[in-house]
Order: sequence, then C-alpha cells, then structure tokens
Amino acid sequence: DVLPSPEGPVPSVSITEIRQYLRAQGIPFHDGYSCLHTPSLFTDGREVQPPAAAASTPYTLFIDKTTGSFLCTATLAEGTWQDFQANVELRHRGIPPASSEETEEDMQRAREDACCIWDRALPLWELLDEEETSKTKAMFGISLVSDATLKRFGVRYLRTAKSLVFPWFSTRDATLKGLKLVRVEKKGDAIAYIEETLPRFDSYRNLFGLPLISRRDTELVLTGWELDALALHQATGVASLALPRGATCLPPALLPYLEQFKRITLWLGEDLRSWEAAKLFARKLSLKRCSLVRPGDLQPRPLEALNQGLNLTKILRAALPASHKSIVSFRQLREEVFGELVNTEQVAGVKWARFPELNKLLKGHRRGELTVFTGPTGSGKTTFISEYALDLCMQGVCTLWGSFEINNVRLAKIMLTQFAGRRLEDQLELYDEWADRFEDLPLYFMTFHGQQNIKTVIDTMQHAVYMYDITHVVVDNLQFMMGHEHLSVDR
Repeated sequence: DVLPSPEGPVPSVSITEIRQYLRAQGIPFHDGYSCLHTPSLFTDGREVQPPAAAASTPYTLFIDKTTGSFLCTATLAEGTWQDFQANVELRHRGIPPASSEETEEDMQRAREDACCIWDRALPLWELLDEEETSKTKAMFGISLVSDATLKRFGVRYLRTAKSLVFPWFSTRDATLKGLKLVRVEKKGDAIAYIEETLPRFDSYRNLFGLPLISRRDTELVLTGWELDALALHQATGVASLALPRGATCLPPALLPYLEQFKRITLWLGEDLRSWEAAKLFARKLSLKRCSLVRPGDLQPRPLEALNQGLNLTKILRAALPASHKSIVSFRQLREEVFGELVNTEQVAGVKWARFPELNKLLKGHRRGELTVFTGPTGSGKTTFISEYALDLCMQGVCTLWGSFEINNVRLAKIMLTQFAGRRLEDQLELYDEWADRFEDLPLYFMTFHGQQNIKTVIDTMQHAVYMYDITHVVVDNLQFMMGHEHLSVDR
C-alpha cells in the first residue's frame, strides 16, 4: 500500500474547518467521541431539508475528526473530506450524489468464494457425532464455549481445511460480506493459530459480533480475537466485538460503528504488545471513555481466563481508566511497574527472529527509540535494513518505509526476494503465491524520492500512524531526504 498518492499528500483539514463548513452549509451535526455525526447525504432524503426536518432524520453519516474522511453506515458510501464537500455542492445543484457501493470485481469474487465456503461449512454443533465435536473444540481450546454461544455468533467448521469459519455479515442487510478462517498448527509444544480472510486483509473490515449489538448497548468490550469475544460474551453477557487484525491495527473506517458506546474496555491479549496497542487505540477512540485490562498472570486473554475458571466480570471491573491525569502518585503506577518487572523480556521489545546477535545488542525493537545505521556507500545498509524491517514486519510490527534513495519498485523487489528466500526470476510460476503472502504483511511505502520538504514528510508519517497504526518507521537515507547542500547545518 502506497502513502500518499503520487499527486501529493492528502490536504490536511482541521476539526474547526469541518465544523465551520457544516455550519455554513446549514448541515446539523453533533459531536461524537472520534467522529462528528450528521444526517446522510446518501439516503433517500435527497432534497436539501430545512434544519427542523433534518433534526428528525437519523444521523448515519460520520466524519472522522482527525482526517475528515466520512462513512455513511446506512449506505456504506465513504470518501475523503474533499469528496464530502463535492457531494454537498452536487446536492445544492439538485444532482443526487453517487453512492459508492463496492462493485469491484475482486470484492465480488471474494464474496462469491466466501459464500461457497460458508455453504460447505457445518455449524459446529451439527458435526457427525459428539466425539468429533468435542475433539474439534478441544483442538481450538474452546471446550468450555457452549453450543448456544457458537450458535449465537454463527461460528462454523470447515472439515476439509480443519478450520473454524467466522462470518462477516453486513449490518445493513445481513448478507455475507466475507469470512475469516482459523486453523491450528502444532510447532513442537506450542500451537499457532493461522488466519486467512476473504476478502484479503486490506479490505477485510469486520468487527466480529457487530450484528448482535443492539441500539441500546452503551458498554462494550473490544477484544483482539474472535474466540475471545465468544468467551467474554458467554462469561459476562456484555456486548463484545473482535478487531479484524487483532492488536495490529484499528482501521479508522471502523470508528463510526463504535460511536454509540459510552464506555469501551480494551482487552486485546496477554502480552505487552497488546497493552501498547490498547493505549494507542484508546487515543483514537477518545481516552475519556476507554478502560484497559492490564495483561498479567491473573488477567490473561479472555478465552484463557474462561479456561482457567477466572472471574471475567471481576477482571473487567478492575480495568484501568485510559486517561491518566497530568500528575500521578506511585500508587497509580504500581501495577504498571510490577508488569514491567514480570515481563522483562517483553519490555525489551519485539525480538528479531533471524538476528540473535542483534537481540544481544539492541534487546529488541522498542517504540520511541531511534536506531542509526551508518556505513560507506555500497556496504549493504539498505539490504540489511530491509531484512531487519522484514523480520519485524513478519511478526506483525506495522512498518512504514521512506526510501529516498532507491525507488519503491526496486525496494519491494529486494524485500520480496528476501521474504521468499529464493531467486524468483528463475521461478516466475511461484511469483503470485509469494506476492499474495507478501501483500498481507503490515508494510507501507511513502512515495517520496530524492530531497523533500521535511514538514511534508513528517505530515505523511503522522497520517500513516493514525490510519495504519504504524509503530516502526524506516528512513533510507537521511542524507538523500535532507539534500546534500545543508549537511553543515545542525538539524
């Protein structure tokens, strides 16, 4: 995925400008947590309504306060702030706005494939016999999850692929939009869960469990995994949803669906990376309404807590408010300090899988740290850094590349070769298979080349952090970004 489009960075818009524009156009709105809510331009009320009439229409259009992009939850029309303004202008001229239903062939094909798999999958409680059912449930560690819960969330099992199937239903008309398949792989004693989605990850925007939420629900628990959402709902009865990519990212396109909740508890997982992600997501969701479940021995992930017989309601009640006041006492930090002592390995950051020597030097990739690699031209800095970044990216660290020296096509070719571990030019028939796998990595490239205005680069980075939850930025290299003539100036 390329950021931003080559025509130049997305023009930034401030929340003040958005509010002024809406007032000037006579569009009623109210302030939400991360979005402004307005009546939709895309539903049937095509004519410009007087404000009194508009007050009675439901506010189904949401404008992101940070980026200005919009989403109408009634028609799924979405676009940038500029698109929104264009639609308002069209409406004033009496031209109905174009509804942006996704009709792309890829999406259509993915949907058809999903329906085909869904029809072949069986509800988990309707397998051949009780023995097969209990074996399957044991394999996924969900022996304690009841059939009623599985039925409520519509979980199925695909025998041929030994995978659980989680549906993505449209909240508007309950049609099937996509699926997530999860299977178990044994690696020695450890078990790993392998996930696959239809459509592919970048257009898979499923908040699992959303169709079960009622308008009256005001409290929510956000989890990082579908099975955690099942365990939570069964044990506590609270409304619970799972994020499509777990603790990797919270796409802004999902924020409108979370606006109705006055209180959101984030319980993403049992490691420190989940805790860091929860703090990041709470900022997007508005700190005032968020609480976080601190990972620890007595507070593992929800499914694990259910399996250990812990009291999940009690754990939720003990969640910490996300917004710390400006001054805190040690008593408020006490739990966090203990967490850092217990998890010394994790505090050291995400370890490189392929560079044990580097782990000794740097301990791991830690957020908020700067690492500088120096060396003469041609000594292999770019080749090494792309290996180093790829290693982290494969472990789910969202990475943004700013390659100012070599272009993105060449860089992507180097990284794809390193990822596949083979010379693909000699085996072109394997290209699509490796390219598909590479595409699913949380990896983004900036489209700059050569010397750049530093403010534009920083703005693009900030935009990427908000949109894609980037936690690792690579600049290659500083000299090219700054240009050669200013090197004497201390920057």
